[in-house]
Amino acid sequence: MILPSDDSGPRADIVLPCLDEAAALPGVLARVPRGWRAIVVDNGSTDGSADVARSLGATVVHEPRRGFGSACHAGLLASDAEYVCFCDCDGSLDPALLAGFVRRVADGECDLLLGRRRPQERGAWPAHARAGNAALSRMLHRRTGLRLRDLGPMRAGRRADLLALGLTDRRSGYPLQMVVRAADAGLKVAETDVPYLARTGKSKVTGTWLGTWHAVRDMRAVLAEPPVPVGVTR
Repeated sequence: MILPSDDSGPRADIVLPCLDEAAALPGVLARVPRGWRAIVVDNGSTDGSADVARSLGATVVHEPRRGFGSACHAGLLASDAEYVCFCDCDGSLDPALLAGFVRRVADGECDLLLGRRRPQERGAWPAHARAGNAALSRMLHRRTGLRLRDLGPMRAGRRADLLALGLTDRRSGYPLQMVVRAADAGLKVAETDVPYLARTGKSKVTGTWLGTWHAVRDMRAVLAEPPVPVGVTR
């Protein structure tokens, strides 16, 4: 159950893209900062994830178009908070840490803050997934000048800024496109270390070579896009 908050820090909505994560949802939702709204975006689950999320107090959004980006963007559109966070729904990341992310954005330290995954146990982040991420980080540096060591899914920013980026990718390239367009818009992008655990259940992407290859392919396509005008102003 998501409880009322006694925390005076800035509030946010947290978007949790979900595909068959019924086993992980109770633990994930228990770690959502108190007073925040958890938006679980069900992307075609067949294991009752939506019912589990709803029973635990989350707002459930149904997104029939398959794809990580489709789920994330549906959650962004459903949000009405000043700050929006994203986090995987598989138990590998701790949503409670996002309260600190939002404080840093609200204090003006950065405009988009990403979590740099630091594996805490064997098998949490397979070698092929780490290698693909490192290669993309190098390509991102060549494309934008940003020196990031991870392009992970845990992040926070202002909803107005994220909407102004005009994100169009609806697959695995969505998180990268957010970073690329934020850099093109002159937003300050930063990262901070976060512990990374083995996920609950079977991975849909980075747990397999094929899934990783599809993700890298989508992200390479994003990096090949020419810069586009965005509506962010500072």
